[in-house]
Amino acid sequence: MSAFPTRTAVIGGGRMGIGIAHVFAAAGATVTVCEAGDLDAARQRLARSLARAEERGKLGDTVEVVTARVSFVSEVNRIGADVELLVEAVPEVMALKLEVLAAAERILPETAVLATNTSSLSVGEMAAALERPGRFLGTHFFNPVPASALVEIVRPVDVTDEGVNAVTAWVRTLGKEPVVVRDSPGFATSRLGVLLGLEAIRMVEEDVADAESIDKAMELGYRHPMGPLRSTDLVGLDVRLAVADYLRSTLGERFAAPQLLRDKVERGELGRKTGHGFYGW
Repeated sequence: MSAFPTRTAVIGGGRMGIGIAHVFAAAGATVTVCEAGDLDAARQRLARSLARAEERGKLGDTVEVVTARVSFVSEVNRIGADVELLVEAVPEVMALKLEVLAAAERILPETAVLATNTSSLSVGEMAAALERPGRFLGTHFFNPVPASALVEIVRPVDVTDEGVNAVTAWVRTLGKEPVVVRDSPGFATSRLGVLLGLEAIRMVEEDVADAESIDKAMELGYRHPMGPLRSTDLVGLDVRLAVADYLRSTLGERFAAPQLLRDKVERGELGRKTGHGFYGW
């Protein structure tokens, strides 16, 4: 495997998929983004992401140079057969991920690495449905991808050491720190992060303190860079609820979601993406 995948692909043109495309293109890779929905919206997300990075002085090349490395297609079979790494970044729905991964595997060369950007779903279950599970693993990027320092590499049973070592090296080339974990519900980060977030929501529900006070306590008292409720707003309350429900089904009642979280999701108060969650945006 090469020292860095000069030809990469991302399936999914939402916030996470575009963030992943951004960091690989900024590191010099040619990236194909496959988005079945609104391609113009995906292009605009990339433009905004690169512009913010340039404003912060975090982009080595100009926006125009990095943008030129990224192409957009609407069908998986148009990605091309010379891809070294493909990252699936569609919504956290197992059936959808299995469908997308099977389609991707059919067009990839046998030497390519296939990865899923999931925050909690079983990577092993996905691997079991593939023809080449030894070339498949989890790459859990964090939102916002360009600014986040961590990538959680999730290792299912059948993946080869070569695949894990290659992806670990590639993540470091992106300027990020990899942490390798065994495939388990919620891995390391979602399992702990969701539990903290759910308890913070219960504290708001029980009128222990308001959201801002709870977050400030964790930021100043425990040196968290961001409190659990603001983090929930950034992740999306709907995403946090879906992950909590999955972890409840696999790990038990300690991951039961507070009614306040369910009520906010039902009202469409999903956090930053809708303008209101525990904070106004």
